[in-house]
Amino acid sequence: MEKIVEQGILYDFYGPLLTAHQQEIYEAVVYNNLSLGEIAKENGISRQGVHDIIKRCDKILAEYEEKLQLVKRFSSSRKKLERIKALSEEIKENGMELQAREITSLTAEIIEEL
Repeated sequence: MEKIVEQGILYDFYGPLLTAHQQEIYEAVVYNNLSLGEIAKENGISRQGVHDIIKRCDKILAEYEEKLQLVKRFSSSRKKLERIKALSEEIKENGMELQAREITSLTAEIIEEL
C-alpha cells in the first residue's frame, strides 16, 4: 500500500487518539500535502521538529494497529461484504442454493468479527 494511503487509513482509525497538536501536524502532511518547511513556519517549530512529530505519529498509529488490528478487521469485513453482494446478485439472477449458504456463512463470520 502506498505510504500516504496507509497513513491516511491509520489516521482515520486512530487519529483521535493522538494529541491535538499531533493531529494538526499530521493532517497538514497527510491530508493537506504541506511541506515540512510550510508546517514548521505555520507552527513556529523547526523542520526537524515537524519531521520528528510525523515519525512519532507514524510509530504510534502503527502500534495501535498492531495491538488492535481494526484496519485489518475492517478490510477483511469489507472483502466479505463485497463477496456477499456479488453472491446476492447471482442468487437473484439464477436462484442458486450454494451461494445462499455461502452468504449465510460469510455473514456469520462478519458478525463474529465485529
